[in-house]
Amino acid sequence: MAKTAFKGSPVNTSGNLPSKGSKAPEFSLVKSDLGTLTLSELKGKKLILNIFPSLDTSVCATSVRKFNQLAAGKENVKVLAISKDLPFAHGRFCTTEGITNIVTLSGFRDEKFGKKYGVLMKDGPLAGLYARSIVVIDEAGKVIHTQLVPDITQEPDYDSAMKAIE
Repeated sequence: MAKTAFKGSPVNTSGNLPSKGSKAPEFSLVKSDLGTLTLSELKGKKLILNIFPSLDTSVCATSVRKFNQLAAGKENVKVLAISKDLPFAHGRFCTTEGITNIVTLSGFRDEKFGKKYGVLMKDGPLAGLYARSIVVIDEAGKVIHTQLVPDITQEPDYDSAMKAIE
């Protein structure tokens, strides 16, 4: 179990992020069209998993906007914005914000992703949602960078995530 915080108060997660050098755990998440997307469908791509509690918070929205800008023009890179928000909320946010370089995915149908990646918050005011974290996966499906932010209210380290895919 990993620890983060929410406004300084400790929060426990369901486990730990996948370790650097390990094979990324398979997942199946819901796209904005209500279809599913699996990790295996993305093999051969560099992936940045931007995992967060909800687009309805300013820090989460900022992280999606920032990764949208950073991913623009990056060849063979996909940024996945992953939360438990409903796919309709993802679609509305991306349309309103002009987000085009991000794939939004929802874990609302089951808790497998949150448990496999160790990001499901077990306690605190946001229990049941995902802890803000980054997982970078290379073309072969290997984890090459991870970050669990120290406090959910903080933005992730964008520079380290982008350096990992170069």
